[in-house]
Amino acid sequence: MNNRPNGRQKNVTGQGKNIQRRGSGLGTGPVGRPDGYGSGGNNQRNNGSASGGGSTRAIGGKSIITIIIIAALVLFGGGGISSLLGLFGGSSSGNAGGYPGFYSGGGSQSSGWTGSANTGKLNETTASGLRNKYTTIMGNGKDVVTLMVYMCGTDLESKNGMASADLNEMKKATLGTNVNLLVYTGGCKAWKTSGISNTVNQIYKIENGRMTCLVKDDGKSAMTDPTTLTRFINYCKSNYPANRYGLILWDHGGGSLTGYGYDERVTSSKSMTLKDINTALNNAGIKYDFIGFDACLMATLENGLMLEKYADYLIASEETEPGIGWYYTNWLTKLSVNTSMSTVLLGKLIVDDFTDECARRVNGQKTTLSVIDLAELAETVPDKLNSFAVSTSELMQNNGYKTVSDARSNTREFSPSSKIDQIDLVHLSYNLNTAESKALANALLGAVKYNRTSSAITNAYGISIYFPYQKTSKVSSAVATYDAIGMDDDYSRCIQQFAGMEVAGQSVSGGLSNPLSSLFGGSSSSGTSSLSGITNVLNGLIGADASGFLGRSLDVDKASAYISENKLDASKLNWKKSNGVKVITLTESEWSLVHDLELNVFYDDGEGYIDLGLDNVFDFTKDGSLIGEYDGTWLAIDRQPVAYYYTDSVVNGDSYTINGRIPVLLNGDRADLLVVFDNDHPYGQITGATTDYVNNETETVAKSITELNEGDKIDFVCDYYTYNGDYIDSYVFGDTLIYNGRHEISNVYIDKKAARATYMFVDIYGAEYWTPVIK
Repeated sequence: MNNRPNGRQKNVTGQGKNIQRRGSGLGTGPVGRPDGYGSGGNNQRNNGSASGGGSTRAIGGKSIITIIIIAALVLFGGGGISSLLGLFGGSSSGNAGGYPGFYSGGGSQSSGWTGSANTGKLNETTASGLRNKYTTIMGNGKDVVTLMVYMCGTDLESKNGMASADLNEMKKATLGTNVNLLVYTGGCKAWKTSGISNTVNQIYKIENGRMTCLVKDDGKSAMTDPTTLTRFINYCKSNYPANRYGLILWDHGGGSLTGYGYDERVTSSKSMTLKDINTALNNAGIKYDFIGFDACLMATLENGLMLEKYADYLIASEETEPGIGWYYTNWLTKLSVNTSMSTVLLGKLIVDDFTDECARRVNGQKTTLSVIDLAELAETVPDKLNSFAVSTSELMQNNGYKTVSDARSNTREFSPSSKIDQIDLVHLSYNLNTAESKALANALLGAVKYNRTSSAITNAYGISIYFPYQKTSKVSSAVATYDAIGMDDDYSRCIQQFAGMEVAGQSVSGGLSNPLSSLFGGSSSSGTSSLSGITNVLNGLIGADASGFLGRSLDVDKASAYISENKLDASKLNWKKSNGVKVITLTESEWSLVHDLELNVFYDDGEGYIDLGLDNVFDFTKDGSLIGEYDGTWLAIDRQPVAYYYTDSVVNGDSYTINGRIPVLLNGDRADLLVVFDNDHPYGQITGATTDYVNNETETVAKSITELNEGDKIDFVCDYYTYNGDYIDSYVFGDTLIYNGRHEISNVYIDKKAARATYMFVDIYGAEYWTPVIK
């Protein structure tokens, strides 16, 4: 029974408070899943309209051509297509027996370090044959350092004062005369620091504990405009020349496809993509000792290969950053004492200060930061990445898609709830375990000179990459990005092939592809099962693809035969009685086709259905059958049931961490509370919150709001559906919580007659299936 998931431990504390909507709908779109279960067709995790609404699909309710068209939209975008927020991968969870166990097919679950952890290990060696460093360190403290901090304050500052907090850390540093610390400010509607303009961009110098304004009005251009960044760099190099330059970009980050930054004042400017960053740095025309991102998700291979032309080192995070960001006081002071310290040691100071401060102030949140030698990265990795991509493509062409899908779904994923499909590349390489992947992993580990993570995260080795699984509609954007920054085509072809096979597998999945169908008494069928039927669907899928991509990436006969042999039989996902208990029984080979299993509960309030979310709780019989019984409890805070969505988990030896989110209004603004279950807090703790953008303000990912304040007003939010299965709106429900830092998280009993419980299965193609309601 190695293929079974495990679930989190529950602490049942008695009867819960009422589940009742309050006031009118928020009108801001779904808080649980962006599609509101309402795409009307094969409701997989790759598709769905963010606007919600629409009809559900009962078995046999849509024609094959409808499914074909929807599947084509899934892969090639089309405006409103977005990923579902049904949680990918986390095939780890905790059963009633204790902490989670490892599940080989898991997605957002990690089981300790697959290889030797490289955390806290300084690597000062370099590979042979590298280019000379751009920066020459003179030694003996003779070096002059100019640090450029590009601080786009955005809502991180206007709502929570995060930029001002970091500015205060900078002012507390003891800076020598050989260190020039320059800060460009803008992109924010309201600065907490007196004097900083919220209407124009400005340049400040920090010295002697003060901020001196050097440029009072640098215009109103968006800070995500490459020309703005270029202008700041040119000012610094003209007025504060040095032999060591450092550039730090402060704000939100979105990783390889979205890039850096969100300007709160000029929202139409979107983010600064890798192509845009390349343009800004190229036009400035100088080389950097290091380029750092005090922003989320920017320690990517794509970013590193692009930046290599401009800098010797990259300092960035694979994961979303806690809101406190980098801790500036200590490393700035030590750099001033010795401006000739090596860049690797300087980077180590930055990483240690950041992770130590996060452990002290926001223990339980995910923290990663790494120092990457860009010269070594560019010299040793590209050829091995190409070999890895070619061998992985060949593996998929030779009946190895499941091997790749299992490896991908069990790889450390970053910001899983954001569905950006960024994963640790070393971990993926270890999971594939081919000669080519091992060579790639070794090259990557050689380029990472220092890496640290918090205990809440494992298998984060320092460099991530985009690899589709949850949102294949972004593949074309990835390929365009790779073309723009000069990456070779082999990796593009690899991810296109994987995405094509995923869409093909989803198009013939069958079953209850929507929980609302389950609520109305549906039961699963096998879907398109025959070889000829699958072939017909795939031919139609290719015919509906105007771009011709699927025709290039899929051999229909091979794909049809493979899917026919590796398809989850949805007709088996129906409850049957065995020894007086309702169960779902699958063979071991059938369980190996399951990547995720979660409990989905809806609540009938007399007028419609409240979606209470997805949780990783379940039990199995001794012979490995899933038990179809529901105890009538749900997650609550201070006895108030909430909408809860499991995101991911980590098991490392005897220690574990399970992460989830709770949609709320935090002082009136949409946000998600972050909830963590671990050894020290087996029944859970609130570790912070993140901003939930509702109007497509940005595709970047916000730093977490790390420190909730006593007296903060928290209203819980849920999605609401009609009895016809249509998403209506999202509502505040239950009692208002006034935060005091001492709240009990537990499971409580809800009205069992009003509860509608069903399990969601996810297969190797990312297709989702819901069981009939547990009676």
